[in-house]
Amino acid sequence: MLSKMKWYEHIPASVYFLVAAGLVVLQAVLVHAQGHPLTCTCGTIRLWVGDVSSQENSQQLTDWYTFTHVIHGFGLYLFLWLVAPRFPMGLRFALAIGLEASWEIAENTQFIIDRYRQSALAQGYFGDSVVNSVSDTLAMAAGFALARTLPVWSIVALSIAMEAFTGYVIRDNLTLNVIQLIYPSDVISRWQAGR
Repeated sequence: MLSKMKWYEHIPASVYFLVAAGLVVLQAVLVHAQGHPLTCTCGTIRLWVGDVSSQENSQQLTDWYTFTHVIHGFGLYLFLWLVAPRFPMGLRFALAIGLEASWEIAENTQFIIDRYRQSALAQGYFGDSVVNSVSDTLAMAAGFALARTLPVWSIVALSIAMEAFTGYVIRDNLTLNVIQLIYPSDVISRWQAGR
């Protein structure tokens, strides 16, 4: 006996990608509606900002925290592979975009911004520009695509390398970021400040 196709198996992949694009547009609109600028108020758009203390951090296309969003993509790929293994890849991708866009919207609320400011590195943090927020979601999409195509060992190695590299260079990474957001530590803040 042939089993019936599930509803999500009738939808072409192109529809899922259109939904994902729509979610990114909605993210941009909602981040901007929270009062965040479209681009850096400095008047220029740069590909990269390497100074984590700069007013342009989290305002330009990419920065040191872009690496954390690539790792988000690895994690979201794994999560959706575990909880929805039968879903088509297009649906899993759209769900990953939706989860990342939701985080980007939440991350730019005053509550989360204030939580970040409890960390030494984020004292002057005032949220992302819309361009940076959208770029973060695109970095997650790149991580998701890498996780789909590369061997597991290489994704694990890349994650460890990115965490170690950013931890060494800027004294922050995804792991420290999550710890400082959930349960801020004075010890970590002092180390991040170089004290």
